[in-house]
Amino acid sequence: MRTAVEMPRVLVVDDDMTSRLTLQTLLKAGGYSVDAAASGAEAVEKMDEREYELVLSDVGMESPDAGYRVLAHARMMFYKPATAFITTHRTGSEGEPPSRSALVEPEDVPELLARVADLIGRRASRRIVRRSKSQ
Repeated sequence: MRTAVEMPRVLVVDDDMTSRLTLQTLLKAGGYSVDAAASGAEAVEKMDEREYELVLSDVGMESPDAGYRVLAHARMMFYKPATAFITTHRTGSEGEPPSRSALVEPEDVPELLARVADLIGRRASRRIVRRSKSQ
């Protein structure tokens, strides 16, 4: 009996439709199962309904701190997805995301896919360590 292999699930959160669809297309082509949300509220709803290995969020959407709230919610989920900010442009020092979040820029597709794979891989490693400690 064969079972289907589930691809890692990624949630892309961006209010800019072009950016959201571009990232969704690139990640699907890279072998990921991708859901998208156009707002922080939609992202929270999706995270509450389904588990994700990675949540990528734009920083400012419907409010300047919407992306921070999305990633804060993701970090509170029991399944502990990896999290990162996405941006389609470089930000200055004032707009820098917190140091514990990776900044993923989609300009360089191979680098984007490598960063996504690294984030998901590190999440998997943390889960293995947590499981071994609890046993």
